Amino acid sequence: MITARAAATFEPVGRSVATARSFVRDTLQGWGFSDIVDDAVVLTSELVTNAVVHAGTAAEVRCLRTEDRVRIEVRDRYPEREIPVQHSAIDMGTPDREGGRGLQLCAALATRWGVEYTPTHKQVWFQLDLPDRPVGTRTAGPLLPTAVLPLAEGRVRVAVIQLDGGSSITSWNDDAGELFGHTQEQVIGKPLTDFAAWPHTPGTSTGIADALQLSRWEGSYGIRGATGRVTPVYASHLRVRDSNGEPSTVCLLVRDHERAVLQTPLRSTAAEATAPAESQTADPFEVFIGSPAPDDLDGLLQRTVERARDMLDADAAFLLLATDDETELEVRASTGLPSARQRFARVPVEAGPGRYGSARMPAVHEDLTVVPGAVPLLGGTGMRSVVTVPLKVEGRLTGSLGVAAEAPHRYSNEEALRLQFAADRIALAVESARLGELERLRRGSLSFLVEASDLLAGTLDRDQTLALMAQMTVPTLATWCAVYTIADQSSEPYLSYVLHEDEERIDGLKALLARIAPPDPVPAPGARVWSAPAEEAHQAALRTSMRSLGLGEPATVNTGIGPTLATAAAVGGETVVLPLVARNRVIGMLTLGKPSDDHFRQEILELAEDLSRRAALALDNARLYSERTAISQSLQRSLLPPELPDVPGVEVEVIYRAAGEGNEVGGDFYDLFPIRDGAYGFAIGDVCGTGPEAAAVTGLARHALRLLAREGFGGPAVLERLNAAILDEGARSRFLTLLYGELWPKEDGGAELKVVCAGHPLPLRLRQDGSVEPAAEPQPLLGVMDDLDLYEQTVTLDPGDVLLCVTDGVTERREGARMLGDDGLTEVLTTCTGLTAGAVAARILRAVERFASDAPSDDMAILAMRVPEPRHD
Repeated sequence: MITARAAATFEPVGRSVATARSFVRDTLQGWGFSDIVDDAVVLTSELVTNAVVHAGTAAEVRCLRTEDRVRIEVRDRYPEREIPVQHSAIDMGTPDREGGRGLQLCAALATRWGVEYTPTHKQVWFQLDLPDRPVGTRTAGPLLPTAVLPLAEGRVRVAVIQLDGGSSITSWNDDAGELFGHTQEQVIGKPLTDFAAWPHTPGTSTGIADALQLSRWEGSYGIRGATGRVTPVYASHLRVRDSNGEPSTVCLLVRDHERAVLQTPLRSTAAEATAPAESQTADPFEVFIGSPAPDDLDGLLQRTVERARDMLDADAAFLLLATDDETELEVRASTGLPSARQRFARVPVEAGPGRYGSARMPAVHEDLTVVPGAVPLLGGTGMRSVVTVPLKVEGRLTGSLGVAAEAPHRYSNEEALRLQFAADRIALAVESARLGELERLRRGSLSFLVEASDLLAGTLDRDQTLALMAQMTVPTLATWCAVYTIADQSSEPYLSYVLHEDEERIDGLKALLARIAPPDPVPAPGARVWSAPAEEAHQAALRTSMRSLGLGEPATVNTGIGPTLATAAAVGGETVVLPLVARNRVIGMLTLGKPSDDHFRQEILELAEDLSRRAALALDNARLYSERTAISQSLQRSLLPPELPDVPGVEVEVIYRAAGEGNEVGGDFYDLFPIRDGAYGFAIGDVCGTGPEAAAVTGLARHALRLLAREGFGGPAVLERLNAAILDEGARSRFLTLLYGELWPKEDGGAELKVVCAGHPLPLRLRQDGSVEPAAEPQPLLGVMDDLDLYEQTVTLDPGDVLLCVTDGVTERREGARMLGDDGLTEVLTTCTGLTAGAVAARILRAVERFASDAPSDDMAILAMRVPEPRHD
């Protein structure tokens, strides 16, 4: 039964794809189905692209919700049957094809999918099942020996934080202040997102905004304390409402290693509930086997290390997962180590010679001081004895499990066998959960890259591209980001953009990076570690601390120990550099960083590398576009007169407006220049087309007019010789409409003009009585026929008269089927009686702009000349 539905129709334009993605994402998140959002967005994007881009029709998207699944339908008006019959071989192409992947993705991601046809429509639908979410389950655990109970501090602190409907903090108890260092006055009224360090791995977790809207949520994240350090916490959120019906969220938080205080175990199966008592006295490690959800990898791994530590009465335990090529191990869970600094750190599988140097075999080290460096993960932790065992599935190395103690000679082969037995029991569950996480990450990464590509393709502005690059990586991939750009091969990298998830840290981070040399622009693909920021931050914090104690040299600028230590904590983790390579040239570097003691996981680095390739191409396209725009604008300026001369007794005003974004040279031009004493030439013209060819004809026309007029040729002779010069250009020639005239101001007032109108909109004369009439007759345009028989016409302007000359961008201004035209221009001009030349030109421009709501699509040039009335003192 359908419990909710939402529908929207999208026009056949490119931006509709992004709009459709947002519609589906907002709909599913509003229904609380964040687990399937990424898959739904990817499939919708492909199917709507097929409809609005390839088929060229409008697309209707419908979302239908039932109790246990969501169905999304994409309907277009292109009912062509392209699906092969069931018994034929289905060839959906390859993943590398430019298009045609919509149905292939449906087959891979959807629970069910299909295509339906009518005579006028085609509908592709897919169905996604909702994951089971046991909520509010009440359970009771068995009696356990004291030795296997979860560990906690002597004084367990539970932070209680209450949020209003907008996720702002309204209540903050004393334990919260003790755990995180913030007082109530510092946090009340601020959003929780200002303090939460959320795990923003794409596709692997619910976003914090989503989690705070759910009726109940449990999981791990971090809270940024007053010192800038992040405290890992385990949280339980419950959505409640008061007596007035206003919703709020109650958040209970404990230290992450004390998660057992809040963590809700899953419901036991009937078989487990009725198992005989003797079966419940097995090895302590077996107590928790199967307790975490199979797809909750982090919970499974954390529970594993905690139980392994307790089982062997150890001081610490750790679990590492192998990379796909089995060359490195990545730390994924630990307990009892100094901090969470080891998370996602990587160590080689073959750390040394012999069986004890390989993670593929069990190993017991009775005293690490005898063989320093044997277990790199434990360096500097004070651990002396350690036992490690491999996790294997069907002979393939999945990971490594280890326990350690501060005392030497704690472990023997007997403990190694017990730990190996436990590792064998958990290996398959770990591998299954790991594969599930990788699949969710892959789907989330695909959705992330789709949206990133769409955003990057939507701008050609360099500064906006830099900002997008940083905003897409922070906080999704990294805590902070810096973008270096390289203008050319001889230039040094320049720090162009810096972003941190905490805006208060940006200035300090920028100052820190400005003090150190930029990373080397190495074109080799992949991320490489850059230690300079962390080292400089450490040294700066050390110097500041010594100065605060009266040791060392005083600072020229006292920034205070607080900001310095906060900056050091912000950049103290792993920092990596990815080259931005476009068209076989390094154009910059994308630098990503983590806070103190944090590391990147390999999947995030691979996603960042994919993003850097897209970002590099977008940045280079923006650079090329900016260069082209600058060249076009410079060329356009060179085709127009630098300044207009003063004509005695005549007011002259010119307005020129280029259409578009300024990246193409237009064909409209104007000129006003002295010919000889008392005589001036003027011209206004329009070359067919835009771009370099039109610019060449424009330049030829403007310079030829000046040269021929100053040689003493009359108007018809000037245009006939210009016509011959244009035709001599051959295939590069463009036809040209041109109004050319010569102006002689009279000493007693007024002016005499001789004009030739070659295919151009006719000049209009406005008399003092408000009447408007054409001031010339139409004649053939230039650049078409060899033999032209042109003639000039004489026009006399009396005091108060106006001569208006425009290009066709004015008269052909359109709004739907309406056009301004010559009649509309005449009507506007009749209202300009008594205005100056500048006011006339401004009124014409205002009328043209208001005629239609859209921006002008053609260049416009307006030339107004007026003989002022004599003053009577």
